[in-house]
Amino acid sequence: MKARPAVWLTWGALAFFMLNLAGIVGAVVTNSFAESWFGTWLPDGYTGKWYGEAWRDYRLLDVLVVTFQVAIAVVVISVLIGVPTAYALARRNFPGKKLLNVLFLLPILMPPMTYGIPLATVLYKFHLAGSMAGVIAANLVPAVPFVVLTMTPFIEQIDTKIEAAARMCGANTVAIFTRVLAPLLVPGILAASILVLVRTVGMFELTFLTAGPTSQTLVVSLYEAMSSAGIRPQQMVDSMAVIYTGSMLLLLVIALRFVNPTQLVTRLKEPA
Repeated sequence: MKARPAVWLTWGALAFFMLNLAGIVGAVVTNSFAESWFGTWLPDGYTGKWYGEAWRDYRLLDVLVVTFQVAIAVVVISVLIGVPTAYALARRNFPGKKLLNVLFLLPILMPPMTYGIPLATVLYKFHLAGSMAGVIAANLVPAVPFVVLTMTPFIEQIDTKIEAAARMCGANTVAIFTRVLAPLLVPGILAASILVLVRTVGMFELTFLTAGPTSQTLVVSLYEAMSSAGIRPQQMVDSMAVIYTGSMLLLLVIALRFVNPTQLVTRLKEPA
């Protein structure tokens, strides 16, 4: 059976895209190790000194510490707020529930810049922008709804009879949530935490609008390095880009190790 032309076109377009992507990434990685590279197919020589110079000049250790602090704080706060909210949405029916679900979707569906500028204006008004607290507050706006939407299917998969049985045994609401539901929700909480961590590390717009000199994450520092590429060698900027891409790939590999993507878009069918 011969393949249809549409199939060949699809595979051809995919191969063309992957070839261009590999070329772009390969050029950046190669240039980060190049001593000099002008008008030739390959660099004149290879060296790893640009990584050391980028590490010192851009103070990447301090930047990575700030990135880690912001990401962990956003993960912890968004889980503490999002999990109880997801439980209420999954277990309770109340007026305006559908509207509330739509409101939770907006920060995820809308481009961050559309609400980032008004949000940054408010944070500057209350003297929070430019500090670590302002960056964390800005990143919580899309992080909390993301946790809610991720955790709701996990909570809905838990049979309500388990909670009813616990209540019959004398457990109160706090005991049910901490001793019965929490152990069952560990996979969902882990999935939401890792995904929020990846989103926060890669979030540029909100962090750029609210960060100060001492509260810049890695992605914002990379942008400023690109803006000043004429001052420092391009190889230093490319080495910093490789460090950022490598850290993001590491987080994605960890996320895919613990998270099944189908759990985020489908619900497990209950046995008959």
